Amino acid sequence: MTAGKTTMIFGWRVYGLGVMALGMLCLAWGTFDTGQPVPSDFPGRNALAHAVAAFMLVAGAAVEWRRTVAWGAAALTAYYTLIVIVLMNGRVVLAHYAEYGTYEGIAEQLAIAAGGLIIYAANARIDATLAARLTRLGQLAFGICALIFGGAHFVYMNLTAPLVPKWLPPSQEFWGYATGLGHIAAGLALLTSVRARLAAILLTAMYASFTLLVHGPMLVANPSSHWIMSENALNIALTGAAWVVADSLRPRTAT
Repeated sequence: MTAGKTTMIFGWRVYGLGVMALGMLCLAWGTFDTGQPVPSDFPGRNALAHAVAAFMLVAGAAVEWRRTVAWGAAALTAYYTLIVIVLMNGRVVLAHYAEYGTYEGIAEQLAIAAGGLIIYAANARIDATLAARLTRLGQLAFGICALIFGGAHFVYMNLTAPLVPKWLPPSQEFWGYATGLGHIAAGLALLTSVRARLAAILLTAMYASFTLLVHGPMLVANPSSHWIMSENALNIALTGAAWVVADSLRPRTAT
């Protein structure tokens, strides 16, 4: 096994772990993930929420096992693209199309779908040309998500800055703007293929730092918060997705 393949395995395992964590939280709370809006009066909502949570848990676990990784990734890509983004969030866009936060929420779900698509392309028994096209599609989708994430830092700086540890110099606002610019720069790099792999690596490192500096400490301070737990799980999934994107941009070597 090559070193490149080994690092990609680590990436998709972090991704699968994040999806499994989201599924386990949904099972524990008996509800849908916050990024999967379903009306409270939807028929059989509670049973459906448990079914979806179990699906996420099983599909995430499938990504962890080499024999089923392609199937798990395909299932997650289809679910997040068709069900979560189109059906669940489609009505939210129609109702709140003027609110930037609507698109940030969709971007979070699209980033998970993009990671799944790239993992599928890397492991499925499909034509190399098709695999390359699917991989590039996933990279472009993730790049768009990064742009939206970066814009959200500026639009919602009043919410972003307080998340930065106060002890981190020079100021909370500085890091709010810096990480916003970092997202935008990375998004442009992925869309233009200019220093794209470096950008994806730095995104991965930044998301990992969010767990250490932001989400982790918040969870320690308030371990019973469903929202904080979900944010931690989501950030793990995004870290894995960014890692997968970075490894998909690794230069191909002759065999």
